[in-house]
Amino acid sequence: MVKAEFLIAFVALAGLLAIGTVTYHFLEDWSWVSSFYFTVSTITTVGYGDLYPTTDLSRIFTAIFALAGVAVALVALGAIGAKYINKLQELAEKLGR
Repeated sequence: MVKAEFLIAFVALAGLLAIGTVTYHFLEDWSWVSSFYFTVSTITTVGYGDLYPTTDLSRIFTAIFALAGVAVALVALGAIGAKYINKLQELAEKLGR
C-alpha cells in the first residue's frame, strides 16, 4: 500500500513538473531550463520574480497552475516524506531487536 502511494505521489509530482515545463516553454517561448525553473519556483511558492508570465493566457494558466500545483506538490511531498519516515521507523525497529 505504501509503495503504491509513493509511486502515485512521485508520478503526480513528475507530471506536474512536466505539464508546467512544457506549457511555459510554448506559451512564453522560454528555454526548457527556464520553463522548468519557473515551474519549480511556482509550485514551491518561491517566486524569485526574475521570470514572470507576459501574456494573458500564461497569466491565467499560472494562476490555476499555482493553486492546483501547490496543493498537489504538498500532498505528493507529504506522501514521499511519510514513506521515508516509515522506512526509518522500520530500520530502527530492526536494529532495536
